[in-house]
Amino acid sequence: MRAPVMQKRPELRPAKVPIVVKLGGSVVRSPELGPWLDAIAASPEPVVVVPGGGALADEVRACQTELGFGDANAHRMALLAMDQLAWAVAGLRRGFAVGATEAELNAALACGANAVWAPYALVSGRSDVEESWRLTSDSLALWLAARIGAERCYLIKSVARSHTRLVARQLARDGVVDQAFPGMLEATRVTAILLGRGDQQAFAEALAGSTPCGAALD
Repeated sequence: MRAPVMQKRPELRPAKVPIVVKLGGSVVRSPELGPWLDAIAASPEPVVVVPGGGALADEVRACQTELGFGDANAHRMALLAMDQLAWAVAGLRRGFAVGATEAELNAALACGANAVWAPYALVSGRSDVEESWRLTSDSLALWLAARIGAERCYLIKSVARSHTRLVARQLARDGVVDQAFPGMLEATRVTAILLGRGDQQAFAEALAGSTPCGAALD
């Protein structure tokens, strides 16, 4: 009689404080996406990726203008746009897993994967999350970071970054982050860091724990 074959269980990653990485929608559709994902994939720290809605969210805006439905409906449609890009991003590298709820994100991290957040299930219909275009994936990344106890939140944008410290309210006025972001930053007290074009190597080194990088947001 043969001995039963034991199935190898996936190795569980020791519990660590995760890092949230917001990938701007324009980054997701740019040639720089690959190097950013490579840096995240090589991270020794657990990472939760928050993809922006990108062109799919822009289509929601255009559709709202044409048809005239309200902001609450547009908000939910934009969340679904983020869900779709979460699946797209997770399909580009091995070791990335989509999670909609905190439990699913934690399960992915515990199994050694990098989690990619699909926000609709967790955010849709909440009374504590503003349903308007003032609040987009930038603020939602901070909101999620606070909920899961993340150590810091990196915002990766298709911008040329030269400073090491920036003011969130000025970035909101310039359209770099959404209008609700400064208030969310103050409310959550999450450490937020802006990264721009060409920051991939510095980002990879920061994830490895060697040096800080990016522009701290006040």
